Order: sequence, then C-alpha cells, then structure tokens
Amino acid sequence: MSEKPVRIPGPDHPITIEEKHAHVTVSVAGKTIADTHEALALKEASYPVVIYVPRKDIDMSLLERTSHETYCPYKGECSYYSIPAGGERSVNAIWTYENPYPSVSQIKEYMAFYPDRVDSIDIVT
Repeated sequence: MSEKPVRIPGPDHPITIEEKHAHVTVSVAGKTIADTHEALALKEASYPVVIYVPRKDIDMSLLERTSHETYCPYKGECSYYSIPAGGERSVNAIWTYENPYPSVSQIKEYMAFYPDRVDSIDIVT
C-alpha cells in the first residue's frame, strides 16, 4: 500500500475557512436535516464555497453512513452519509472529514451537503 500524498494549502491552492454569520437549514422530503447558526464557509482554490454544518446541529437519526470514501490531499480521508428519506437522489449526499489534516482542523465535527442531493440549503443572513 502506497502512502497518500499530503499537501499544505498555499498560494497555488489556497483554502480559507470562515464563520458563516447566517441561519442555515437543510431539508429533504419535508424534513429539516440541519438547522444551525454556526456554519463554516470553506473556500478552496477556484471551487465554489462549501457550507459546513456542525454535526451537533444535524439530525443524525435521519442519516445513514455509507461505505463510500474518498481522499483529498489537502483535507484527508472523507466519509459519506446518505439521507434515506430522499431516496436514490440522496445517496452519499453528505460528506465529512472526521480526522482532517491540521491545516483544515476547523471542519472536524462538521458535515457538508451536495446541493443537488437535498431539496434545499437555505441561508438567511
């Protein structure tokens, strides 16, 4: 088994994480999956901003962990969850870095949602 590359964010691949001063809710099939005032906004290189919601503000009883995993050389090993209420569309709808690399340690205990796999991600500032 080969070692996975670990990269540090920098000028060529910047990553910034800021508090998102807003009320964020995520819903699927008429159920509120997440409701928080403590979200984080992660901006990575030229990718769109990703909203991360604290795990404590997510109804984990509505989620199902899957065996799907990915790897990011900047953030680490990534685990996924599905939202059964959303059916096939909501398979692997949520990702989380349970042990992120030190440079992005703020996202530990946070989860992010694919916008096209949930009904809505509402952000009210």
